[in-house]
Amino acid sequence: MPNSKTESETNCPTAEQRQRVEKTVRLVKEKLGEDATGHDYFHIMRVRALAVRLAIEEGADAYVVELAALLHDIADWKFHDGDLNAGPKVATEWLKSLDEKPEIIEKVAAIIKEVSYKGAGVKTTPASIEGKVVQDADRLDALGAIGIARTFAYGGKFDRPMHDPDQAPVMHQTFEQYKASRGSTLNHFYEKILLLKERLNTDAARALALERHRYVEDFVERFLAEWEGKK
Repeated sequence: MPNSKTESETNCPTAEQRQRVEKTVRLVKEKLGEDATGHDYFHIMRVRALAVRLAIEEGADAYVVELAALLHDIADWKFHDGDLNAGPKVATEWLKSLDEKPEIIEKVAAIIKEVSYKGAGVKTTPASIEGKVVQDADRLDALGAIGIARTFAYGGKFDRPMHDPDQAPVMHQTFEQYKASRGSTLNHFYEKILLLKERLNTDAARALALERHRYVEDFVERFLAEWEGKK
């Protein structure tokens, strides 16, 4: 249970901090408002809300968490030739333009670099509680009904087949293998989405994930039954 000093210091942003947050919201809407891959402005807003909720429950710095959640996809490596430094760089430049404190900028940049999934065999546990909270929020949005919709939106955007029975899922052991993957959308559920429940960092996120995970399991089972003409 976080002590009162920690709660007061970490979960009560100042007026100046709120202004930075609102400016960052406007930036995200401008940059990602037209996205059609599932990494859009509304995804960011959902992750932001979940991350702040988890931050309060876990005693993390809610201001750092909110900024990192808002900026975590501002320059996603998936759309920048696999460059993990693209997001931290853009976020750093943005926060400097807002005269943010160097220590806050450093924390946010580190979270953005650590947060993404990089393959079934790649350990991706963030170093800080703030990073763990943001990662959990992002992964929760990859589960459930919205997670399913986002998965197919991404696959459709990049011309991936919905399903190919002759193509087995691959448990990528390196980030390079994961980046190079061009598998079907259904395979992505086995290669990532259905693995997320066991890779969450916080008790609060794990509790939220249970129903969402079951929903995905039921969907995949139903999808395959319909594919094979059994339903």
